Amino acid sequence: MTHAQQTISIALLVSSLYLALYMELIPLPAVIQKDIIPVLPLWSLVSFGAWLLFRLGFGLLTFRDTPEAYAELMDEIKLAKADLRAKGVDVD
Repeated sequence: MTHAQQTISIALLVSSLYLALYMELIPLPAVIQKDIIPVLPLWSLVSFGAWLLFRLGFGLLTFRDTPEAYAELMDEIKLAKADLRAKGVDVD
């Protein structure tokens, strides 16, 4: 099973479960059914975005822990600055 097939399978499973909860096919207490289930997709989207921002921030925080990637990026920045200076652009 490829990664795409696995992702699609998981997405179909989660959406089927949500629809079963939303259409009240799976019995839940009334408070949960009326207050939590309708906002569950928005809550999951916001949570996923927060998780992605955390991963991005943590990656930026630990960027200097990978010296070869840091050195490669600094070399690329120097090359880009030299190229721009050769074309007459002030980069400082």
